[in-house]
Amino acid sequence: MTAAASAADGGNLGAQEAGYEPDPRRWRALWVTLVAGFMSLLDVTIVAVALPTIQRDLHASPAQVQWVVSGYALTFALALVTAGRLGDALDRRRIFLLALSGFVVFSAACGAAPDITLLVVARLAQGLAAGAMAPQNSALIQQMFRGAERGRAFGFFGSTIGVSSAVGPLTGGAILALASGPQGWRWIFYVNVPIGILAVLLGRRLLPSTRRSGRGHVDLPGVLLLGLGVLALMFPLVQAASGGITRLWWLFPAGAAILVGFVQWQRRLVARSAQPLLDPRLFTSVRGYAVGAGLGTLYFIGFSGVWLVFALFFQHGLGFSPLRSGLAVTPFALGSASAAVVAGRLVGRFGRLLTVCGLTGVLLGLGGAALLLRFAPLGIAPWVAAPVLFLGGIGGGFVVSPNITMTLRDVPVHMAGAAGGALQTGQRLGAAMGTAALPGLFYLVLGRSHDYRGALVAALGAALVGMVASLALATFDWQRDRRLRGSHRRCPDEVAHDPTRARQS
Repeated sequence: MTAAASAADGGNLGAQEAGYEPDPRRWRALWVTLVAGFMSLLDVTIVAVALPTIQRDLHASPAQVQWVVSGYALTFALALVTAGRLGDALDRRRIFLLALSGFVVFSAACGAAPDITLLVVARLAQGLAAGAMAPQNSALIQQMFRGAERGRAFGFFGSTIGVSSAVGPLTGGAILALASGPQGWRWIFYVNVPIGILAVLLGRRLLPSTRRSGRGHVDLPGVLLLGLGVLALMFPLVQAASGGITRLWWLFPAGAAILVGFVQWQRRLVARSAQPLLDPRLFTSVRGYAVGAGLGTLYFIGFSGVWLVFALFFQHGLGFSPLRSGLAVTPFALGSASAAVVAGRLVGRFGRLLTVCGLTGVLLGLGGAALLLRFAPLGIAPWVAAPVLFLGGIGGGFVVSPNITMTLRDVPVHMAGAAGGALQTGQRLGAAMGTAALPGLFYLVLGRSHDYRGALVAALGAALVGMVASLALATFDWQRDRRLRGSHRRCPDEVAHDPTRARQS
């Protein structure tokens, strides 16, 4: 975004709103939202380790049981932007609590499902509730925090996202080990119920309400267009295991065309001074939003898919149990959790440079793990790969948390829900692409060579391509920031007369 554009839109899209008073309960309220967000994101991956048991107990076909995972991811993505806009227009606290309550109810329904059909239906509803809850998390952070505190809060939020994705297989394996027996998989869903009920009770006491501002209109045509576009792009991906990409390839151009129509409709509403579902000025006039959304999508293509690939390699290739397989990738989760919290404190000082360093660490960590698991003796391969996975986790902690902070920090609070929903929609699309493409490539190489190590290296190599693309985008943005800061130092008088430029530099 140019300085002129920034100044022109400063009145409409300013990040800091007058009248902010810090809520003394804001840190306790943050932990309520993080616990709820952790549960919803954990359920994307935690179920994967239980699929063989679910298939056997419910006498389901492979295509049916795949919907237990892919159906959740699909409805999760469909709900994000619309629910974010509803939170902006109505009351984020109310939408969050309703969605969390629904998530608890549908988790119990999943655990009690007597057959595969009802389980899939409950998972679809559970994903819808999770998708409605997710954008309220980032929007409530925007609402409750300012300045350096916002960076710290987003640090915890980024840590939650990174760790929930990485520890899903470990958590699922641990639950299956503790709840042994043919029906033990049901506790993967039941465990959400007591935690969710406690979060609802605390949320009612601690979460702040949204101040109403007259923005009560919801763009229903926009909801329909965006929903159809995202559905068309994701449906072939969630059907990838049954040949959906080959059979339904025509949905990709159809979805892209629908999304182009959605963008045109949003621009038309802005031109008429109406309230759009997703304001296009987020991408054109809010510093860092477009780059951050693109970077997050590319990163999650590789980040989400590698955990399924590791699970396939350790469980099928090395004969590990689900619990032992999860423990093998725990170093990444530990590194990510610790680094993300630290990154939240550093992002205000170092900016996009943190993301560049983090992506470099992820590339070194995953690349090193691929080489060690390929050539080290099988008996010690997971042990020798642990340090480089820890390095990759530290890098991941410096990617997710700072990127969320820099993407959303200049978004005005009244648009925070829709902006957070759009950011997470891109991440969900990237995750769907990764979880479809990387295991598919793994099986393709394995079928031709019968070499689990070669299949792992091929899949991780493909994941690294997405990481390299993210690194290129982050480096471009970092260098642009440096040039802008240099020009501002050379022209101090101009900056002094333009406070919007000074703040955004």
